[in-house]
Amino acid sequence: MQRSLMATGLVLFLGVGGVACASGEEEHADFVGAGELCGGLFAGPLAEMVEKVTEEKVFFWRDSKGMERTVTALKDGYESGRSWARGGDVCKLVPKGGRLGEDGIISYSIYAPQDVEDDRLPAGEELYTMGVQSSVGRGGAALYFECVSPQLDGSDKVPIRIHGGFGSGNGNSPDTREYRNMNMKILHAVTLKLVKELECESNGGLPKTPVLTPKQPLRQ
Repeated sequence: MQRSLMATGLVLFLGVGGVACASGEEEHADFVGAGELCGGLFAGPLAEMVEKVTEEKVFFWRDSKGMERTVTALKDGYESGRSWARGGDVCKLVPKGGRLGEDGIISYSIYAPQDVEDDRLPAGEELYTMGVQSSVGRGGAALYFECVSPQLDGSDKVPIRIHGGFGSGNGNSPDTREYRNMNMKILHAVTLKLVKELECESNGGLPKTPVLTPKQPLRQ
């Protein structure tokens, strides 16, 4: 399985009218700030981080159902018994006026055990110490953890293995410790919301405050 920090999604155009409406949702403007995306997923200080790493302030509005769809997909994948399974996109960050491939994304899936059995990473990416495995790179972050949940029969014996990934979609973002840490802070914050929805015991082993400690020197 390819382990890249950057995820690519198809741009979903909602039109250029005055409002966009999803089934069961209130009407929204076509374009919103980061704090209004995906049901307020990035509300508060997180919105400023998202705008900074993407270098965008206006995005296509996205509905609030991404988390619900992702949780359902993860539960279905676990119940299938497969060693890995697709999950879902909690949120896509499609900038106004952006070109195909420039959209950011936060997504989750079930990973196979061998995906974290070694420390091989693409050049320019580095391991952090949080979770089962975590890593950052220019424009993205990845986080692997395990979850025991009352919503998942048998997870007390075989926890669900979840991989979360964030890609900012901004290939020109500065490759600095500040930006790498912001990528991980964004992913960590959304992941805590996911583990709450799944009722993971002990937050899936993740701390309430992200641990931003490199595990080893950066590989060039």
